[in-house]
Amino acid sequence: MSSLTYSPVLTSPRDDAIALYRAFKGFGCDTAAVVNIIAHRDATQRTLIQQEYRAMYSDDLIKRMSSELSGDVKKAVLLWMNDPAGRDAAIVRDALAVVIDLKAATEVICSRTPAQIQVFKQIYYSRFGVQLEQDIEMQASGDHKKLLLAHVSFRRYEGLEFDRMAAENDAKVLFKAGEKRIGTDETAFIHIFSERSSAHLAAVSAAYKSNKERNIWKF
Repeated sequence: MSSLTYSPVLTSPRDDAIALYRAFKGFGCDTAAVVNIIAHRDATQRTLIQQEYRAMYSDDLIKRMSSELSGDVKKAVLLWMNDPAGRDAAIVRDALAVVIDLKAATEVICSRTPAQIQVFKQIYYSRFGVQLEQDIEMQASGDHKKLLLAHVSFRRYEGLEFDRMAAENDAKVLFKAGEKRIGTDETAFIHIFSERSSAHLAAVSAAYKSNKERNIWKF
Protein backbone atom coordinates (compact mmCIF):
# COMPACT_ATOMS: atom_id res chain seq x y z
CA MET A 1 0.00 0.00 0.00
CA SER A 2 1.38 3.40 -0.93
CA SER A 3 1.61 6.20 1.60
CA LEU A 4 1.82 9.97 1.47
CA THR A 5 5.21 11.58 1.91
CA TYR A 6 5.79 15.10 3.16
CA SER A 7 8.20 17.69 1.84
CA PRO A 8 11.69 17.19 3.34
CA VAL A 9 11.92 20.92 4.13
CA LEU A 10 9.40 23.34 5.57
CA THR A 11 7.86 25.12 2.61
CA SER A 12 6.58 28.68 2.71
CA PRO A 13 2.85 28.84 3.52
CA ARG A 14 2.73 32.13 1.63
CA ASP A 15 4.18 30.56 -1.53
CA ASP A 16 1.76 27.65 -1.24
CA ALA A 17 -1.18 30.03 -0.78
CA ILE A 18 -0.14 31.98 -3.88
CA ALA A 19 0.27 28.78 -5.91
CA LEU A 20 -3.18 27.58 -4.86
CA TYR A 21 -4.74 30.93 -5.73
CA ARG A 22 -3.20 30.73 -9.19
CA ALA A 23 -4.45 27.15 -9.58
CA PHE A 24 -8.00 28.40 -8.97
CA LYS A 25 -7.80 31.30 -11.42
CA GLY A 26 -8.74 31.17 -15.06
CA PHE A 27 -11.01 28.73 -16.85
CA GLY A 28 -11.25 25.62 -14.71
CA CYS A 29 -9.10 24.57 -11.80
CA ASP A 30 -5.59 23.14 -12.05
CA THR A 31 -6.50 20.10 -9.97
CA ALA A 32 -3.08 18.47 -10.34
CA ALA A 33 -1.36 21.54 -8.89
CA VAL A 34 -3.74 21.63 -5.92
CA VAL A 35 -3.24 17.94 -5.16
CA ASN A 36 0.53 18.19 -5.58
CA ILE A 37 0.70 20.90 -2.93
CA ILE A 38 -1.81 19.62 -0.41
CA ALA A 39 -0.83 15.94 -0.57
CA HIS A 40 2.75 16.78 0.44
CA ARG A 41 1.99 18.99 3.44
CA ASP A 42 1.49 17.83 7.00
CA ALA A 43 -1.27 19.03 9.33
CA THR A 44 0.72 21.99 10.65
CA GLN A 45 1.66 23.13 7.16
CA ARG A 46 -1.93 22.82 5.94
CA THR A 47 -3.15 24.97 8.83
CA LEU A 48 -0.55 27.65 8.09
CA ILE A 49 -1.50 27.64 4.41
CA GLN A 50 -5.16 28.20 5.30
CA GLN A 51 -4.25 31.09 7.60
CA GLU A 52 -2.02 32.67 4.95
CA TYR A 53 -4.65 32.26 2.24
CA ARG A 54 -7.29 33.98 4.36
CA ALA A 55 -4.91 36.82 5.27
CA MET A 56 -3.88 37.40 1.65
CA TYR A 57 -7.19 36.94 -0.17
CA SER A 58 -9.88 37.39 2.54
CA ASP A 59 -11.26 34.04 1.52
CA ASP A 60 -11.70 30.64 3.15
CA LEU A 61 -9.43 28.13 1.43
CA ILE A 62 -11.61 25.11 2.19
CA LYS A 63 -14.72 26.84 0.82
CA ARG A 64 -12.77 27.82 -2.30
CA MET A 65 -11.58 24.25 -2.78
CA SER A 66 -15.14 23.02 -2.34
CA SER A 67 -16.31 25.26 -5.18
CA GLU A 68 -13.36 24.52 -7.49
CA LEU A 69 -12.91 20.75 -7.12
CA SER A 70 -15.35 17.94 -7.80
CA GLY A 71 -15.94 14.22 -7.39
CA ASP A 72 -13.71 11.93 -5.38
CA VAL A 73 -10.77 14.33 -5.62
CA LYS A 74 -12.83 17.02 -3.92
CA LYS A 75 -13.94 14.67 -1.16
CA ALA A 76 -10.40 13.40 -0.52
CA VAL A 77 -8.77 16.84 -0.54
CA LEU A 78 -11.38 18.40 1.75
CA LEU A 79 -11.07 15.58 4.28
CA TRP A 80 -7.27 15.82 4.14
CA MET A 81 -7.39 19.57 4.73
CA ASN A 82 -9.45 19.28 7.88
CA ASP A 83 -8.32 18.67 11.42
CA PRO A 84 -10.19 15.81 13.18
CA ALA A 85 -13.10 18.01 14.28
CA GLY A 86 -13.42 19.59 10.85
CA ARG A 87 -13.26 16.15 9.27
CA ASP A 88 -16.09 14.96 11.53
CA ALA A 89 -18.18 17.98 10.55
CA ALA A 90 -17.56 17.34 6.85
CA ILE A 91 -18.39 13.63 7.07
CA VAL A 92 -21.58 14.20 9.05
CA ARG A 93 -22.73 17.04 6.79
CA ASP A 94 -22.17 14.86 3.73
CA ALA A 95 -24.07 12.01 5.41
CA LEU A 96 -27.01 14.23 6.37
CA ALA A 97 -27.29 16.57 3.40
CA VAL A 98 -25.69 14.96 0.34
CA VAL A 99 -25.66 11.16 0.18
CA ILE A 100 -27.99 10.65 3.18
CA ASP A 101 -26.04 7.96 4.98
CA LEU A 102 -27.44 7.83 8.51
CA LYS A 103 -25.16 4.93 9.40
CA ALA A 104 -22.08 7.08 8.74
CA ALA A 105 -23.52 10.02 10.68
CA THR A 106 -24.42 7.75 13.60
CA GLU A 107 -20.95 6.17 13.67
CA VAL A 108 -19.28 9.57 14.01
CA ILE A 109 -21.75 11.09 16.47
CA CYS A 110 -21.99 8.09 18.79
CA SER A 111 -18.24 7.43 18.92
CA ARG A 112 -17.17 10.94 19.94
CA THR A 113 -16.84 12.37 23.42
CA PRO A 114 -19.11 15.26 24.45
CA ALA A 115 -16.17 17.67 24.16
CA GLN A 116 -15.38 16.47 20.63
CA ILE A 117 -19.03 16.79 19.65
CA GLN A 118 -19.23 20.37 20.91
CA VAL A 119 -16.18 21.36 18.87
CA PHE A 120 -17.36 19.82 15.63
CA LYS A 121 -20.87 21.24 16.17
CA GLN A 122 -19.36 24.74 16.21
CA ILE A 123 -17.42 24.03 13.02
CA TYR A 124 -20.54 22.51 11.45
CA TYR A 125 -22.53 25.69 12.00
CA SER A 126 -19.77 28.11 10.98
CA ARG A 127 -19.00 26.19 7.80
CA PHE A 128 -22.47 25.13 6.64
CA GLY A 129 -24.69 27.81 8.17
CA VAL A 130 -27.05 25.34 9.82
CA GLN A 131 -27.17 23.74 13.24
CA LEU A 132 -26.34 20.03 13.37
CA GLU A 133 -29.59 19.40 15.24
CA GLN A 134 -31.57 20.88 12.34
CA ASP A 135 -30.06 18.46 9.83
CA ILE A 136 -30.69 15.54 12.17
CA GLU A 137 -34.32 16.66 12.54
CA MET A 138 -34.66 16.77 8.75
CA GLN A 139 -33.12 13.40 7.90
CA ALA A 140 -33.55 11.05 10.86
CA SER A 141 -36.81 9.83 12.34
CA GLY A 142 -38.31 8.01 15.29
CA ASP A 143 -36.08 6.61 18.00
CA HIS A 144 -33.01 6.95 15.79
CA LYS A 145 -33.55 10.70 15.68
CA LYS A 146 -34.10 10.83 19.45
CA LEU A 147 -30.83 8.97 20.03
CA LEU A 148 -28.78 11.24 17.76
CA LEU A 149 -30.30 14.42 19.19
CA ALA A 150 -29.62 13.19 22.72
CA HIS A 151 -26.00 12.42 21.85
CA VAL A 152 -25.29 15.86 20.40
CA SER A 153 -27.15 17.72 23.16
CA PHE A 154 -26.34 16.01 26.45
CA ARG A 155 -23.00 16.83 28.12
CA ARG A 156 -21.95 13.44 29.47
CA TYR A 157 -19.24 12.92 32.06
CA GLU A 158 -15.97 11.96 30.36
CA GLY A 159 -13.87 10.68 33.26
CA LEU A 160 -12.90 7.11 34.13
CA GLU A 161 -14.71 6.94 37.47
CA PHE A 162 -18.10 5.25 37.67
CA ASP A 163 -20.54 3.98 40.27
CA ARG A 164 -20.59 0.18 40.13
CA MET A 165 -23.99 -0.06 41.82
CA ALA A 166 -25.46 2.43 39.34
CA ALA A 167 -23.97 0.44 36.46
CA GLU A 168 -25.50 -2.79 37.76
CA ASN A 169 -28.84 -1.04 38.13
CA ASP A 170 -28.65 0.22 34.54
CA ALA A 171 -27.93 -3.34 33.39
CA LYS A 172 -31.13 -4.47 35.13
CA VAL A 173 -33.08 -1.59 33.57
CA LEU A 174 -31.87 -2.56 30.10
CA PHE A 175 -32.76 -6.20 30.67
CA LYS A 176 -36.29 -5.24 31.71
CA ALA A 177 -36.56 -2.83 28.77
CA GLY A 178 -35.33 -5.39 26.26
CA GLU A 179 -35.13 -9.13 26.72
CA LYS A 180 -37.63 -9.39 29.56
CA ARG A 181 -40.53 -7.85 27.68
CA ILE A 182 -42.32 -8.21 24.37
CA GLY A 183 -41.08 -5.32 22.30
CA THR A 184 -38.34 -2.95 23.38
CA ASP A 185 -38.60 0.14 25.56
CA GLU A 186 -36.39 2.32 23.36
CA THR A 187 -36.71 5.27 25.73
CA ALA A 188 -34.75 3.43 28.43
CA PHE A 189 -32.00 2.54 25.97
CA ILE A 190 -31.76 6.09 24.60
CA HIS A 191 -31.63 7.53 28.11
CA ILE A 192 -28.80 5.28 29.27
CA PHE A 193 -26.71 5.17 26.10
CA SER A 194 -26.85 8.93 25.52
CA GLU A 195 -26.33 10.13 29.10
CA ARG A 196 -23.78 7.71 30.56
CA SER A 197 -20.01 7.95 30.21
CA SER A 198 -17.98 5.43 28.22
CA ALA A 199 -16.51 4.00 31.44
CA HIS A 200 -19.99 3.62 32.91
CA LEU A 201 -21.32 1.91 29.78
CA ALA A 202 -18.40 -0.52 29.80
CA ALA A 203 -19.32 -1.41 33.39
CA VAL A 204 -22.99 -1.78 32.40
CA SER A 205 -21.99 -4.17 29.61
CA ALA A 206 -19.85 -6.22 31.99
CA ALA A 207 -22.64 -6.38 34.58
CA TYR A 208 -25.19 -7.39 31.95
CA LYS A 209 -22.96 -10.17 30.64
CA SER A 210 -22.18 -11.37 34.17
CA ASN A 211 -25.82 -11.51 35.24
CA LYS A 212 -27.44 -12.72 32.03
CA GLU A 213 -24.48 -14.49 30.39
CA ARG A 214 -25.24 -12.59 27.22
CA ASN A 215 -23.64 -9.68 25.38
CA ILE A 216 -25.74 -6.53 25.71
CA TRP A 217 -24.72 -5.44 22.21
CA LYS A 218 -26.13 -8.59 20.59
CA PHE A 219 -29.42 -9.28 22.28
